[in-house]
Amino acid sequence: MAITYQGVKTLTAQLYDWSLRRIPEDTKEGLRRARQTETHPGAQRVLEIMLGSALRAEQTDRFVCSDSGVPVFQVGIGTAAKWEGDIKAAIVDGFDELVETIKPPLLKHVTNPLTNERGYKGRDMPLVSWDMISGADYIEFACQPKALGSGRWAAAETFSFPSLADIEAYVMKVVMQAGSQHCPPVIIGVGIGGSFDVAAKIASKATYRPIGSANPEPILAAMEERLLRAVNATGFGPMGTGGDTTALAVHVDYASGHGYTPVAICFNCWINRRTRARLHADGSVERME
Repeated sequence: MAITYQGVKTLTAQLYDWSLRRIPEDTKEGLRRARQTETHPGAQRVLEIMLGSALRAEQTDRFVCSDSGVPVFQVGIGTAAKWEGDIKAAIVDGFDELVETIKPPLLKHVTNPLTNERGYKGRDMPLVSWDMISGADYIEFACQPKALGSGRWAAAETFSFPSLADIEAYVMKVVMQAGSQHCPPVIIGVGIGGSFDVAAKIASKATYRPIGSANPEPILAAMEERLLRAVNATGFGPMGTGGDTTALAVHVDYASGHGYTPVAICFNCWINRRTRARLHADGSVERME
């Protein structure tokens, strides 16, 4: 048996659809914890509104936010997986079909950066990055739609032999530039090292880590704690209303590289849209948070 074109087409379209209608459980729990510890009355009310909106979206099967962004997929191909057909074409065709059938309809967010023309189709859309999973006999698909709030304020800079303090100062510089325009409380991903493109990929993947999970690297675990305290001390608060909750989590990862060290930072807005599933050769789907 092999993973089929139709299986990929159906699952990837579903992942994008699911991500628009439901906030991940760890994110809802993070918002609940934030509401318990938040001291600013206005911020408390905003957090309550966020949780209520998330619940109503689930109950009514509606989008949590009208800005559905554009579909971004990370695909991990198991080295022992067997498949047939064109995986990239299946992802593209799944998105095209979803555009025609999804209710409520999607807004035209796919933008040509040369002409600013907007529509549903475009070069390299959906955006897909690829990786290999050693020994796995499945293909894993992760969808993380990127909208204005979660995408606009990502940044990267390359340093020469930076200290940890240098890296943290740069993260905070990017946080201050974003202010509250990325729809906080946010999840912050930080990628350190590798090459320019690798650092950005690491930062993006870091945002998939469950909120509240421990970083296995002690140096990074301590950095995450320091950065989360510093980000929340900025006082931007939920949706810029002020308060103690500008970020729900800071997740940092790294790769070895040359003496030059790229540092990339990206954000997920408070909805923290992300869905992930594994597609097996027998057609079964294993959903993951």
